[in-house]
Amino acid sequence: MRAHVWHVHVARAVTAFVGCTALVLGVAGTGVAQAGERDPGRQVLGAGDGWGSADGGTTGGSAADAEHVHTVTTWAEFKAALRDGGDAPKIIKVKGMIDAVSQGCDAFVTGGYDLQQYLKDYDPAVYGHDKVAMGPQEDARVASAARQDAEIKADIPSNTTIVGVGRNSGILGGSLQIKGVQNVIVRNLTIEAPLDCFPEWDPTDDNHTGNWNSEYDAVVVHGTHHVWLDHNTFTDGRHPDSERPVHFGKVFQQHDGLTDIVRGANHVTVSWNRFENHDKNMLIGNSDGSASQDAGKLKVTLHHNRFEGILQRSPRVRFGQVDVYNNHYVVNEEQKDDYYVFGVGVFSQLHATDNALTLPAGAKVGKVLKKWNESPLTAENNHVNGRLTDLIAVHNAEIPAETLRSGAGWTPTLRGKVDSPRAVPAILKARAGAGKVC
Repeated sequence: MRAHVWHVHVARAVTAFVGCTALVLGVAGTGVAQAGERDPGRQVLGAGDGWGSADGGTTGGSAADAEHVHTVTTWAEFKAALRDGGDAPKIIKVKGMIDAVSQGCDAFVTGGYDLQQYLKDYDPAVYGHDKVAMGPQEDARVASAARQDAEIKADIPSNTTIVGVGRNSGILGGSLQIKGVQNVIVRNLTIEAPLDCFPEWDPTDDNHTGNWNSEYDAVVVHGTHHVWLDHNTFTDGRHPDSERPVHFGKVFQQHDGLTDIVRGANHVTVSWNRFENHDKNMLIGNSDGSASQDAGKLKVTLHHNRFEGILQRSPRVRFGQVDVYNNHYVVNEEQKDDYYVFGVGVFSQLHATDNALTLPAGAKVGKVLKKWNESPLTAENNHVNGRLTDLIAVHNAEIPAETLRSGAGWTPTLRGKVDSPRAVPAILKARAGAGKVC
């Protein structure tokens, strides 16, 4: 029997959750639970609620017995709770904001790494742009980065629910690795993106002009099936890119993605979250050459999420059948000249409908879509600043060199209630993000 339907054998009531309507389900061995019961750790993804509900659904750790329900207040407790019981169903309740880097970046420094010396050694005026960084300071950077990697990554096992307690709980600077497992739920957390303490300077990047490259996604779904990310707030928080320094003429980039779904991941629903103040938001499929693992997978639904201050990739799609509906995208004034929302990648089948977009004056509507490869998409009944807008037609008129074709070739059937795009901004302002689980 598949592990992610174990809950049917447990004498416990669980709750299927769709938006803010909870259906309390009676389970064999007990009476029906009382109407109105709310335990976010016991709630499961409702039937028909996006791709995560396909093929048995997503139940996380809802069937956990008492011994596998943990409340944690530190990063060490959190990682220990994840290891308890292997793949047995477990619920981990995060209470308060827990910091994965409580001692700061200096705690990871080893091998004599010194940023100022690193900048002197690899200054393009001295080192040039013809070869990647090599030498004692690069070796020390790699060693220091390995120490940070070991500390801030948390491996999430199968059949796990991670849920924030109350309105102000979450994880600062940690990277949740949902990798090579199945049946995981993450809800009601404020997740501050990890800050890479030791980004790499690659002199050969960006056509040999150089670039700073960083590691660590806030959440990475890697080769995993059946995941539900719900009512979280993903943000750069205390460390916005706008405050990063510039070295060698390039921003000292210390952030990677917020929520990447890659390497054959499948059956994922991302609902009722807030994504705030970040550059590269979400990859669905990480390589143009990964058909052997991604073809027929990367089936993801994004609905009722609010994006503000996100520069790009909301999402960028390769290969997957991705359903994006009832989301609200807010482009800020400082982003209007250099942004995109939907990235159309190789063999993608993006179906983007019934979304609301708020753009500042002077922003080109055609830039909402970004053509990376020749893949058709469906983009219907989307509203820009309250007006029905044919995104494909406007894109093709404004950016004729990157003509897009209409028709993703499939129609989503796993959807909950579809709200009017006119109503979406107000609905999400009231109900999306951490602290707003009903």
